[in-house]
Amino acid sequence: MKTIDELLADGVDGKRVFVRADLNVPLADGTITDDGRIRAVLPTVKALADAGAKVIVASHLGRPKGAPEPAFSLAPAASRLGELLGSAVAFATDTVGESARDTVAGLIDGQVAVIENLRFNPGETSKDDAERGAFAEQLAELADVYVGDGFGAVHRKHASVYDLPARLPHYAGHLIATEVGVLKKLTENVERPYVVALGGAKVSDKLAVIDELLGKADRLLIGGGMAYTFLKAKGYEVGISLLQEDQVPAVTEYLERAEKLGVELVLPVDVVVARQFPDLKAKAPTQHTVVDADKIPEDQEGLDIGPKTRELYAAKLADAATVFWNGPMGVFEHPDYAEGTKAVAQALVDGHGFSVVGGGDSAAAVRTLGFDENAFGHISTGGGASLEYLEGKTLPGLAALED
Repeated sequence: MKTIDELLADGVDGKRVFVRADLNVPLADGTITDDGRIRAVLPTVKALADAGAKVIVASHLGRPKGAPEPAFSLAPAASRLGELLGSAVAFATDTVGESARDTVAGLIDGQVAVIENLRFNPGETSKDDAERGAFAEQLAELADVYVGDGFGAVHRKHASVYDLPARLPHYAGHLIATEVGVLKKLTENVERPYVVALGGAKVSDKLAVIDELLGKADRLLIGGGMAYTFLKAKGYEVGISLLQEDQVPAVTEYLERAEKLGVELVLPVDVVVARQFPDLKAKAPTQHTVVDADKIPEDQEGLDIGPKTRELYAAKLADAATVFWNGPMGVFEHPDYAEGTKAVAQALVDGHGFSVVGGGDSAAAVRTLGFDENAFGHISTGGGASLEYLEGKTLPGLAALED
């Protein structure tokens, strides 16, 4: 695929460049709580603006139902982008309507605009090719060139991700080029030992990537809510812990296959349990205890890996040449259940291998827990996209950028 470096070499002065970014930032009462995704697209936007382009930034935010919803407006993201750029960013209050057309028409060379949430238009996410294509045609009228830089959305067959690049000269932005380069390090000629740490709530979200990695990784470390389905498959009592009973057969098969392949599939040996899920807003101290993984009381819920498991996982990560981590080890949003996630992050920082934090909650945890982002090899902006790439799937947004 062609990259933004080639576009800049050809010159963009005066050209309208449509940048499909991922500004899907978390909001609390209209305030951005983590601007990581905005900062991630900054190098592409700044490079284009500095080269004299009229930059039109577009993104989705949340899951509106194809119509405007004030809670999902990109206005806060546009404002924050302007702060980071150090210059005012124009904002269009629609996607392809009068405001968008007038805002783009009013841009001067080197100026940046953000158009409203793409998912306010039903054509963005439509499964009907014609409806999606019609919206892409309207978006194409706003620009001369397309730059894809929303890695967190490349696994979606959406109008701005898949259909629009076919209608304009298209290039990969700095972020996508970086993300693809990093993921190739996890799939092609991987330096070993290759260790994968997987957490998060649902094992069903990770089944396909586990299936793929069983043939590639040397070790798989399992934590988070998904661990209790593995523990159940081992025949352990898991109390009221998060459990996907219907996935136990698949997990049992993975445990057996890992043993046959000689892949270490490491499960928690102890867990932090409590009788009820904590209030994440209050963050008040809770009543909790540590028990062995095979001794979870029937009336209690596992909420984090225990201290023995933290030491075990840190040891399993210590000699890794390559690490991929996706999903927290516990309910990191509450201080009583953040230690497992913190221990894995610290092990990556202390290690000497190439570490990739696989987006989503893992990336949020790194920032929330106060780690220096530069201490990791790479922090991805797309959890779902990263996982699907590792599963070996064709990602629509990347395919669309190929010539």
